[in-house]
Amino acid sequence: MVYARFESLGVSLPARRQSTAELLAQVHCPTPIPLEEFTGIRSRRVCGDDEDSLGLAVAAARDCLSRSRYRADEIDIVIFTSISRALCDRPRMSFEPSMAGLVKRAIGARNATHFDVSNACAGMTTGVQIVDRMIKAGVVRNGLVVSGERITPIAAAASAEITDPRHQQVASLTVGDAGAAVVVDVSDSPADRIHHIELLTSAEFSDLCFGMPSETQPGMAMYADNRAMHARERVQLWPRFQRDFLARHGATFASEQYDFIVQHQVSALAIHLFSRCGAQVFGQPMPESLSVVEEFGNTATTSHYLVLHQALKEGRLSGGKVLLVPAASGIVVGFVSATISSLKVA
Repeated sequence: MVYARFESLGVSLPARRQSTAELLAQVHCPTPIPLEEFTGIRSRRVCGDDEDSLGLAVAAARDCLSRSRYRADEIDIVIFTSISRALCDRPRMSFEPSMAGLVKRAIGARNATHFDVSNACAGMTTGVQIVDRMIKAGVVRNGLVVSGERITPIAAAASAEITDPRHQQVASLTVGDAGAAVVVDVSDSPADRIHHIELLTSAEFSDLCFGMPSETQPGMAMYADNRAMHARERVQLWPRFQRDFLARHGATFASEQYDFIVQHQVSALAIHLFSRCGAQVFGQPMPESLSVVEEFGNTATTSHYLVLHQALKEGRLSGGKVLLVPAASGIVVGFVSATISSLKVA
């Protein structure tokens, strides 16, 4: 059986930090919104006028390749996975030419196949799953999965439209900008391996969150029914899906012996809720939770990889088995089970 692994990891972050207090000062809502208290988010990174999705993605890809065994021209496939597709010289979402093609050209990956994938906040994990399956099928030897999220414009739209703390754009105030990239290649050791990567879409709930043109002004906005999205039956989709998968393979959550878990970085409260539901469904305490939501907010597709980068920077993941739990509008749930030994960020 052929397995894949995370071979290298890179991130890119805008220089500008914006505190939650600074953001809330722009919100014209008669009733104060206790955003930091409820979410735990103290700050986030925000792109300047000369920064865009492509620039974040290219910078993250270069950072990733700087510690990879592969040169850019040795990469077999480039997959771009962002929700945002912003270019400084274009006022609207850019679809052609493909962002993956633009990244490929910028980094010099001239021999790579390339295409874009969109799957809401699960986009980057979807890209990793595609490369994992292509490696197992013998189609590629390696692949670069990259994302550049310039999504804070939806926070600007929300600040102008929110009239009530229960408004469907309040979740837009939690986002931050970031880029991330991973090279995935063939594993030659169980100590450095993606063991499982599975995703499930439950389209019945697809109307609970929309990214779409603002209803009142130019630009994009996000409208989310957070209460419904975080209802018990929705939150339990992930642990039930993983529990059933493990049972079919003769395993249990306890037998997997995870050292760490990384939930989607929605908010500190949501992360606690997700893990609590997991413990109830699995009948097992959750492993130590890794998080950077307090410092970076919800960076959409890149969030799990920012967490991994920070944990590696702190020296916490060497030889550890980690469970990544994506969650996305759609609704998309799933899990990535990986042991990480050789991955470095310094």
